[in-house]
Amino acid sequence: MRSAARRRTLGALAGTALIAAVIQIPASAGTATAPDKHSARSGAPSAFSAAEDDDYYKDADGKTGEELKKALHGIISKNVKTLSYDDVWDALKETDKDPDKAGNVILLYSGKSESADNSGGGADQWNREHVWAKSHGDFGTSQGPGTDVHHLRPANVKVNSIRNNKDFDEGGEEVEGAPGNRTDEDSFEPRDEVKGDVARMILYMDVRYEGDDEFPDLEANDQVDNGSKPNIGKLSVLKKWSEEDPPDKFEKNRNQVIFDKFQHNRNPFIDHPEWVADIYK
Repeated sequence: MRSAARRRTLGALAGTALIAAVIQIPASAGTATAPDKHSARSGAPSAFSAAEDDDYYKDADGKTGEELKKALHGIISKNVKTLSYDDVWDALKETDKDPDKAGNVILLYSGKSESADNSGGGADQWNREHVWAKSHGDFGTSQGPGTDVHHLRPANVKVNSIRNNKDFDEGGEEVEGAPGNRTDEDSFEPRDEVKGDVARMILYMDVRYEGDDEFPDLEANDQVDNGSKPNIGKLSVLKKWSEEDPPDKFEKNRNQVIFDKFQHNRNPFIDHPEWVADIYK
């Protein structure tokens, strides 16, 4: 059972914390390479508790494969508040705010901290990036997949334009203005720090939109250059990215903010990254 496994994990973490306290591990241990975009901030939503997790995902308990995917679709499609495209501007200022600098947001691909008010269409501004490119399924900015904040992120306008509607894969030339990101004629590779974030956003969309409403059935596949088809790849690479870059504090907090303040649903692959392998075999 998930709850039993979680209790064992919590027990192990508690033991680790006790050992650290006894031997007085310095708080500064480790090498800092950049400001920590994942640090806690007062006023942040409370974490999703084990009991809340068990209740929210109770219909998925014991399932795997297509049965798990179907159960999760039902869970994350229930009682969802749909935002307008204008609402997304304000939502992103909350979901992606810089925990270390009030009034700023963290841009997805560049990782830069940018004034939340510097949004718009200018080359040095940020805009609303559809991680699942809106042309893949031609849903545009319609309320639903076009405004689902689980896959919408702040991004530099120029970098967003370079990504365009390309599928995700590895390789290519480094993106100007966004070190660590690479692109070629048919794919885009995000920086290592957000590879898992991108993968889990794409797989969320795959599960959330199954064609049982007025929107297309979105499906991740193992191809690139999908064009306007309701598909995005490359699935094998996305699975690898999710495993290599597990959810961090920033991503978990973002999931909680969306649940608490905006859409009232969750990205299950942030709460349970192990479900990626359970569904996409």
